[in-house]
Amino acid sequence: MALGALRPSPLVEQAAQHLRDQITGGHWPVGTRLPAETSLAKTLGVGRSTVREALRALAGAGLVQSRQGAGVFVIATTPAEDWPARLRRAAITDVYEVRVLIEVEAAQLAARRRTDEDLAVIGAALDRRGEAAAGDTAGFVDADIALHAAVVAAAHNPVLTDLFTEFAPTLREALIDLVDLLDLRSGAPDHGAAGHAALVDAIATADAGTAGEVLRDELLGTLAQLRSV
Repeated sequence: MALGALRPSPLVEQAAQHLRDQITGGHWPVGTRLPAETSLAKTLGVGRSTVREALRALAGAGLVQSRQGAGVFVIATTPAEDWPARLRRAAITDVYEVRVLIEVEAAQLAARRRTDEDLAVIGAALDRRGEAAAGDTAGFVDADIALHAAVVAAAHNPVLTDLFTEFAPTLREALIDLVDLLDLRSGAPDHGAAGHAALVDAIATADAGTAGEVLRDELLGTLAQLRSV
């Protein structure tokens, strides 16, 4: 199969896809050393920097590996499943158990590390959650997740923030379904308002123990409901 010159933009994605097709299609079996960057760039009609980024993407997918002084070699013909894809396939209860681990620690750190600016953001997010109670389920869930994201951000740990960001889309879909399925908002449109207010108060007063306890109780309660579905 000929590689063929590429259309402009987005060049890196196109280059990566063309090279991926060559590998997954068997043109370059496992163990094959890929052509040099200059050769690939000429064949694809792009610059070497574009080829380099495309190869980095393939390495991230577990398809190729760079060997110092030897070149880039094919190490697999099937891409490794990425983290977002694995989350989409995971049981929501499994995801929620990890959410408990991440967010409880984040809440405790937030109580110790929060700044005045963090408190302003968290307070505004709590207000928006209350306002969203008058709207539809999707909007309410979005406001709820935004509040939790603000708490995680106040922990000032970029790894925790990134982990929560990866979980958020999966959580959103599951929570929308859960709220509607269990009709959680029929009696109280602002479901969980007291617990969330207590969480924000604990963070504001730098009470890490209470912040962790309040959030743990809330998340474990939701997890129990998930398991009952």
